[in-house]
Amino acid sequence: MVEDDASPPRNFAELKERLSGGQVRLPKRLRQVAGFVMARPDDVALGTTARIAEEAGVQPSALVRFGQALGFAGFTDMQALFRERLRNHVSNYDERMLALRTGELAKSGAGSVLDGLCTAAGKSVSGLHERTDLDLLDKAANLLAKAQTIYLIGQRRSFPVTSYMSYALGNLGVRNTLVGSAMGTDPETISFAGPGDAAIAVSFTPYAPATVEWGRNLAKAGVPLVAITDSPFSPLCADADIWLEVVEGDFRGFRSLAATMTLALTLVVTLADRRGG
Repeated sequence: MVEDDASPPRNFAELKERLSGGQVRLPKRLRQVAGFVMARPDDVALGTTARIAEEAGVQPSALVRFGQALGFAGFTDMQALFRERLRNHVSNYDERMLALRTGELAKSGAGSVLDGLCTAAGKSVSGLHERTDLDLLDKAANLLAKAQTIYLIGQRRSFPVTSYMSYALGNLGVRNTLVGSAMGTDPETISFAGPGDAAIAVSFTPYAPATVEWGRNLAKAGVPLVAITDSPFSPLCADADIWLEVVEGDFRGFRSLAATMTLALTLVVTLADRRGG
């Protein structure tokens, strides 16, 4: 079933070319899988093996065989290409609005946009629920619960996440510092952090350089670091004691924050409970 060169595709474009170019001979059931993954790449990026198999109308073992037919160890390894595609599939805001104006907005206005964004948010949260390692989540909450002060680091689209975490932690009586001053004093702020504190850094593709730098500086200072990010290849992972993965869906390039906010609030509530216990 596999071409002579059995090395797996390096990216989604190569995978698509290999399938469309007839370089891989597939039996009927695996051709069914190929049709599904090419037609619904976002669902493949966000879904679990069981859910994708159900929606594709095949057994989970067929997904594993499909990945192996392309040179991967299994389906999960191949799925990483779909997640990379989703992370890198970023257009500028003018392009996104043009697509909407010639599509959904032109046809049925705000209702279709709401439907699309709700669908993206729902898939993101469902994927988070199904994929999150609960033991790792508990370890992150325990680590943060021990901190004297929790430093919250996020920029650009991640800043609303850390801002809300700061607000919620403050109302729960947990001392925290939101890093993100208009005065440009953030390096001085994080310089006060020590091993008795902890930090949460949030960043997604394209990763904010300052968030990565501050996370690295905190780790060097012995400050325990929890990262919320979108890939094991995120630069935050190298310095984090624990990292938690979030894959967000989007609607015409407008990416949801629903799963990230859900994970952030889970951490806040759990760590506050651990401190009170």
